[in-house]
Amino acid sequence: MSFRNLDIGLLRTFVAVAEKENFAIAAEKVFRTQAAVSQQMQKLETVLGCALFERVGRNKRLTTEGSRFLEYARRIVGLNDEAYRAMAQRAFDEPVKVGACADSVDSLIPGYLEMCAEAFPGLRVDIQVGRSRWLTSSLRRGEVDLVVMLDPVPNPEFDQVVLRTSPVTWIAGARYHHQAGAPVPLILIEGSCPFRNMAIKALSEAGIPWRTAFQTSTLAGIRAALRAGMGITPRTVEMLAPDLKVLDPHAGLPALPTIGYRLYARPGKLSESALDVSRLVSPR
Repeated sequence: MSFRNLDIGLLRTFVAVAEKENFAIAAEKVFRTQAAVSQQMQKLETVLGCALFERVGRNKRLTTEGSRFLEYARRIVGLNDEAYRAMAQRAFDEPVKVGACADSVDSLIPGYLEMCAEAFPGLRVDIQVGRSRWLTSSLRRGEVDLVVMLDPVPNPEFDQVVLRTSPVTWIAGARYHHQAGAPVPLILIEGSCPFRNMAIKALSEAGIPWRTAFQTSTLAGIRAALRAGMGITPRTVEMLAPDLKVLDPHAGLPALPTIGYRLYARPGKLSESALDVSRLVSPR
């Protein structure tokens, strides 16, 4: 009898979906897009030769086979993580210095820090938050080991991996009412910013008038202006909160492209600790 190896990444995602009963929520936990999670579960069902989920409204419920497999999946993932922690434990002399864009601090970074704490007890990870230009300069000078940054186009100067891709949408406060035909009130980050450039380019190419309703240097300022109903902003779906919303396609605004969260490594040889962190958070 021949055996097939089960992919730990697929099992980890399966456990997350089983616990959350929702692909979108599980996607946030495993740092993937909803489409990627759906593809992973289809692949796992193909490998096992049975259906693991059935749809109940908007949620996913385990089938009989799925419930039976969940116990095995939890044990395999747990043993995998236990073995990794046991073998990876060692003394860490220096912290790993990570630069991060503001957009990643509320979405990706907390989960990555939790993963590092579980996998490498005793390792200190220092986070420095900044804008793209500053992060790139810090990486180039070797002041940080790794950088998590949103980039529409990869920077060929550094070794890199795509952590995830996210759709960029038009986001507004929950009480905002879009006025068709009026200049679009934009809430923007000052200076060079991929979202700023993306919005202006899309509106200009569509022949839609716009105006700058509010400018700020921080993501907190963007959120405050949105909640005040001052206008709209282009941002990834990770920015959404209960008091914010994605504008309906019927608003007549142009579609925006997806953007990648990328992990960049500084030039030169990385420390073993930095390499460990890079491998841990990189998609498998």
